[in-house]
Amino acid sequence: MDSSLPFFSFVSFLIISATFPFAATSDTFKVSLSPSHHHHSSSSDPYQILNNLATSSVARAHHLKHHNPKTNITSSLLKTPLFPHGYGGYTVSLSFGTPPQTLSFIMDTGSSLSWFPCTSRYLCSQCAFPNVDPSKIPTFSPNLSSSGKLVGCRNPKCNWLFGPNVESRCQDCDGPTSKNCNQTCPPYLIQYGLGSTGGLLLLENLVFPPHKTFQDFLVGCSIVSNRQPAGIVGFGRSPESLPSQLHLNKFSYCLVSRRFDDTKVSSNMLLETGSGSNETKIPGLGYTPFYKNPNPAFHEFYYVTIRKILVGNKQVKVPNSTFVPGPDGNGGTIVDSGSTFTFMERPVFELVSKEFEKQMGNYSRAREVENISGLAPCFNVSGHRLMDVPEMSFYFNGGAKMGLPLANYFSIVGDDNVVCLMIVTDKGVGEGARSGPAIILGNFQQQNYYVEFDLANNRFGFAKRNCA
Repeated sequence: MDSSLPFFSFVSFLIISATFPFAATSDTFKVSLSPSHHHHSSSSDPYQILNNLATSSVARAHHLKHHNPKTNITSSLLKTPLFPHGYGGYTVSLSFGTPPQTLSFIMDTGSSLSWFPCTSRYLCSQCAFPNVDPSKIPTFSPNLSSSGKLVGCRNPKCNWLFGPNVESRCQDCDGPTSKNCNQTCPPYLIQYGLGSTGGLLLLENLVFPPHKTFQDFLVGCSIVSNRQPAGIVGFGRSPESLPSQLHLNKFSYCLVSRRFDDTKVSSNMLLETGSGSNETKIPGLGYTPFYKNPNPAFHEFYYVTIRKILVGNKQVKVPNSTFVPGPDGNGGTIVDSGSTFTFMERPVFELVSKEFEKQMGNYSRAREVENISGLAPCFNVSGHRLMDVPEMSFYFNGGAKMGLPLANYFSIVGDDNVVCLMIVTDKGVGEGARSGPAIILGNFQQQNYYVEFDLANNRFGFAKRNCA
């Protein structure tokens, strides 16, 4: 996997970036979420689309599993639409700057920095996604905003990305107590599985119309990207994330279902700040506590503890050590909106898939579709009037149960005669291949669930809903 920026050095990047012209009560905010299906060609071949999505999910799992971390208020609600797309994720529209400029961002709970494609010089390689023209990706124009400024090398927010040792690079500043100086925070380079982006950090206004503004929000101004169809808004657990900067009490979303194409149907994402009498309470939610990984390298992620996995009425005999991170931080389960398909380490996946094969033994395997799509197991269901597929359920710490709807873990592939398990794995075998989370709960499995990240109470909630 090559997630580097193949034809740009940071020397040329800094030359380009040097030309930039730059001149609280709490609320509940609502934004719209829309699905986006991540694949890397304009092909309409359903097998190729699924293969690309499976490959992207595995690549993202490798990135998350080998994570390298960077170096009295009233409650109010913000709401924003959440839209689905053909490249595997869900996007929200956010407005930055003065006057505000509105752009779409992929909503990602597996990373923390928010960034937008920036300046008219923005270049994106290998970005020919469905309905995305790389030369026409909307960008933020710093010269049109009166509120933006580059982050100084001694600004504490620079430390969020690069750590306290970044000050050793600030030799050109006037004094050790200077928070901002002529020397800027170093450029960032961030990898996301198959993609990457690089740029400079800005402080800019984040605006929620009609009248809510967060000043000096830390955001990335990306000049170059690889395989990134849009900017990203980071909902992870690090200080630079949107939930951390806005001091969110909780955030929640409900992902509309999609069939690997763009759609104008959206649902709402809710952002709740502070705490108080206006706190939203949704009946019927099952809750499980978040778990803190002992390894600081993985503190950015939202860990939950699965107690058992059932296929039909049969408990899959997954070792308990898989469900809880060990002292090295490896193992456990994270919730990741940026992954399309749920990922399971091969030992777990093999136990689950073999149980499906056993209980669906009256169907023949569709080996050719497996080879083309990258999914397995796949079954030929032609000649069967009714499809008999066992339920798949996750049982969590605290008693919450997630009994997945059939459409969230099996899907028709190609014609109507073949269905495939929509969970992926890699080629790793044995303990030597184990690193990071053992299970990554992707957005495909979260479709038509109301999902709540209750940060104030350190818990994850969910309930089945018709999100459309």
